[in-house]
Amino acid sequence: MMSKPFLQIDGIKKTYGDVVAVENVSMSVEEGEFMTFLGPSGSGKSTTLYILAGFQEPTRGDILLNGETLLKTPSHKRNIGMVFQRYTLFPHLSVGENVAFPLRVRRRPQAEIAEKVKKALSLVRLDGFEDRMPANMSGGQQQRVALARALAYDPPVLLMDEPLSALDKKLREEIQYEIRRIHQETGVTILYVTHDQEEALRLSDRIAVFSKGVIDQIGTGPELYANPSTRFVADFIGDSDFMRCKAVATNGGKADIQFANGTGASGIPMHGDIKAGDDISLMLRPERIDLVRQASSSAPSIPVTVSDLTFLGNNTHVTAMTEWQEKLSVRLPFGHDCADGLSRGDELFINWSPETAHVFAKRG
Repeated sequence: MMSKPFLQIDGIKKTYGDVVAVENVSMSVEEGEFMTFLGPSGSGKSTTLYILAGFQEPTRGDILLNGETLLKTPSHKRNIGMVFQRYTLFPHLSVGENVAFPLRVRRRPQAEIAEKVKKALSLVRLDGFEDRMPANMSGGQQQRVALARALAYDPPVLLMDEPLSALDKKLREEIQYEIRRIHQETGVTILYVTHDQEEALRLSDRIAVFSKGVIDQIGTGPELYANPSTRFVADFIGDSDFMRCKAVATNGGKADIQFANGTGASGIPMHGDIKAGDDISLMLRPERIDLVRQASSSAPSIPVTVSDLTFLGNNTHVTAMTEWQEKLSVRLPFGHDCADGLSRGDELFINWSPETAHVFAKRG
């Protein structure tokens, strides 16, 4: 008999009048997992998080923690930690009093409160800051206090809604490292909302990619990058090149394709409902494209013209144009044979392995 998942989101839907914010969102989260909700603004990720927190009621569906529904429990009794983008610290309370607040609400003994406040501040590396006022702290320090407050009462689940988006890049990366360390030290289950793909890849065990109120795909960072199931995921996770082409034949989940200049390629993994004769898109990762001076007889080769190039130390970023005026980005590692002496206007060929590419049904 299979054990029940620690946290189960089951068919959640949320509407506001005629607007559907979330549609049939379902997933299981294991205890101790770091799950990130990733997607653009308006994709439904924060709405799902707020339903989990109890700040909003779903139109349909259920949320189960250890097999028990949470929907009958008001938000303040769900024992779920929450960290917001804007810190939400009480400005008239000291750091220690802010961290102690949820413990006082739960009427914990004073000795326990003092011990847990000290432990929580130590966890976020703010030892000795108990008497500091929030106004006298940096944004990064304030966010650490908010994190300590959310962890002080040992919640089984910690929800984080775009907690670092108000910080500058350097500070954001510092706090990302701290969040990762805290997760590893505490083992708390974290559900984290962000629109930043790099942040999601850096922090997460798994990522749920949201688009237009639904989850397009759930997987680890490498799974989403190497095997995107939709064009949206392919475009949103990492850098991608897309080229127009036509499906010549399909068989066993793979397609044979042809480009505008007649060049063909076979055995490319396909996604969506694609039939022979359809106009489709081929997706290639810039680092999976090879730039060569002569066409290959063993791999698909397309003639291109170099329109721009930038040396970036460990790689050279090349912009190339196909004969039918589609722009491609290619990343050549330092020391690549073709990078030496490369100039704008050079006429070359791009090669790639069919198994590293994907084809998708045409959008719109």
